[in-house]
Amino acid sequence: MGQPTMQQVAERAGVSPALVSLVMRNAPNVSEHRRQRVLEAADELGYRPNVLARNLASRRTNTIGLVLNDLHNVFFAEVTDGVEHAAEQAGQRILIGNGRHSVEGESDAVETFLQFRVDGIIVAGSLGLDTIRTAAKTTPMVVVGRTDELDEADTVHVDDAIGAKLAVDHLVSLGHQQIAHIDGGDSAGAPERAQGYADAMRAHGLAAHIRVARGDFTEAGGAAAAHALLDGGERPTAIFAGNDLSAVGAFDVLMDRGLSIPDDMSLVGFDNTALAAMAHLALTTIDQPTFDLGAAALELLLERVNDNRTESKRVIRQPDLVVRDSAAPPRA
Repeated sequence: MGQPTMQQVAERAGVSPALVSLVMRNAPNVSEHRRQRVLEAADELGYRPNVLARNLASRRTNTIGLVLNDLHNVFFAEVTDGVEHAAEQAGQRILIGNGRHSVEGESDAVETFLQFRVDGIIVAGSLGLDTIRTAAKTTPMVVVGRTDELDEADTVHVDDAIGAKLAVDHLVSLGHQQIAHIDGGDSAGAPERAQGYADAMRAHGLAAHIRVARGDFTEAGGAAAAHALLDGGERPTAIFAGNDLSAVGAFDVLMDRGLSIPDDMSLVGFDNTALAAMAHLALTTIDQPTFDLGAAALELLLERVNDNRTESKRVIRQPDLVVRDSAAPPRA
């Protein structure tokens, strides 16, 4: 079968290939009658313009690559909403690559986009910076979620340390002292959240109760960390999970162990994804303005693409506490 060609459209419409090209580029100097003849012929044949060939002449693809660290994490879907909305307003197309929650996966996705000659790349939740620094030498880059100050790329993120402080402050206000933290390992934002947790605990005079269980911002990681907290040492009365997905993993373990939330254990997450708002979770969490983060990333990238801006910019949004039903005063 094969794809229909511009020559075939021209023959069907009884016009020249040059006129078909003008119609497909939406050129103004074509009569409405002839435009409709071409469009009807193209529709009958199922013809679609060869965007790649057309872009070779303009050296622009109007296409942005978006690398998502983990497709299983709702946070990245919500960031994508913001990116796509801003892209639609700007007439840009978005291609999505899966980082597979690994440095190698992110590197593969970035390399694929570079080979497709996208106009720029947004990396959300990156685990490593070497790939970004290398790619940024030839292609505009924006990183979402990392707090690193990069000379080569722009960054958009929330103040993770402040978010962790809000979580600890809330639990302390409820009367908790034995507050444990499930961290995110090497994930973007995880070190800052862990440091914010520890600093807030010290500020409340609770340094002796600082306890961190290793996680990785996944549901499985949250579950494993919850088992470790319950099986080793004195059981905490509250857990601050590094993100909502790991909080879900911890939630399942606590329920399986016969613990009531929040009566036996309070639980706080981070991100305020759609998961947190589900009725059976009703998770108290730290809100990240995910849609705004995605939109801001696209706007910064287009500044680099359209205006040839080279100096790096850093956009920081402030988090908020969202109180639901998963945290309460500890049992007497």
